[in-house]
Amino acid sequence: MRRRDFMAAVSTILAAAAAQPARAQNKTKIKAAQIGTAHAHASGKMATMRKYSDDYEIVGFAEPDKNLRIRAAIHPTYRDLKWMSVDDLLATPGLQVVAVETQVRDLVPTAHKCIAAGVSIHLDKPAGESLEEFKKLLSAATAKKLIVQMGYMLRYNPAMQLTYKLAKEGWLGELFEANATMSKTISSASERKQLAQYPGGTMFELGCHVIDSLVHVLGQPQKVHAFGRKMKPKQDGLVDNQLAVLEYEKATATVRSAMVEVSGEKRRQFVLCGDQGTIDIRPLEPAKMLLALSKARDPYKSGYQEIELPKSLGRYDGEFIDLAKILRGEKQPDFTPEHDLAVHETILRASGVMV
Repeated sequence: MRRRDFMAAVSTILAAAAAQPARAQNKTKIKAAQIGTAHAHASGKMATMRKYSDDYEIVGFAEPDKNLRIRAAIHPTYRDLKWMSVDDLLATPGLQVVAVETQVRDLVPTAHKCIAAGVSIHLDKPAGESLEEFKKLLSAATAKKLIVQMGYMLRYNPAMQLTYKLAKEGWLGELFEANATMSKTISSASERKQLAQYPGGTMFELGCHVIDSLVHVLGQPQKVHAFGRKMKPKQDGLVDNQLAVLEYEKATATVRSAMVEVSGEKRRQFVLCGDQGTIDIRPLEPAKMLLALSKARDPYKSGYQEIELPKSLGRYDGEFIDLAKILRGEKQPDFTPEHDLAVHETILRASGVMV
């Protein structure tokens, strides 16, 4: 796989904004909506759908919580959008997809309503605290031939796209080690208290993103060992410092996630090692990537080198560009329900939550 081939492939996925009208020409817009505004990614997801207005027609949004609805009403992202009840929204003629952006505990129950109404979903992460309920959701969607696209934000990151390709093509050889870190600082007492409601802590909230990528390249681990620590036990019960070790037949992987690391976003990283090459991404956004190869592979030399990556248009652009193609029947999803279920089980185990 030559560099120019990769750049072309990723550019297709990320799709330059200038190419959007040509892509959507003579195609019916996808009727889309959003339920919930409480999720940390909610406004970003809506802004991205509105950005791709040649692909998506936003019919409105639903927010059952009055206070959140008032807040959304003055948010620029939701300006001029129609507010609807959940029932009225799901009854909208021709509605094809809903972005589910509620609080985490309401994600899967809300998703069930969408699937029951015959509507595909973009479901933000993580997929609740019950593996069984998520399994039921995926089964229901599959039975109705509906799409469940999970909102793990690194899937279409240009560095991750190249990592997936190089690992699949065997450029790294036999994989034996992976290390990932996904941390940040949370100083707000109210935000910490809200996150403390979930026993999975920071691994559940943040680590899930890199676990999705690890499972994509290494598969579901044979064993998962979770280590959780509370840095401020007198303040709240938040498990804010976590480590997970994933075991494979010939490989091991570690995932670290903390909410007390100074400028933790700058040290978010993903390292993948094989006996013929290593990928070192740090930070993840905007991605900077080093590649080490045991031998030269055109156009790359042997040893370590920095890789030029396609520019990302935005954190969520790739997933909604891809979702439009999937909904139009132009391609199959790159991430299957089986993958999503394996990811969620791994997340729960890595978070120290009983499955």
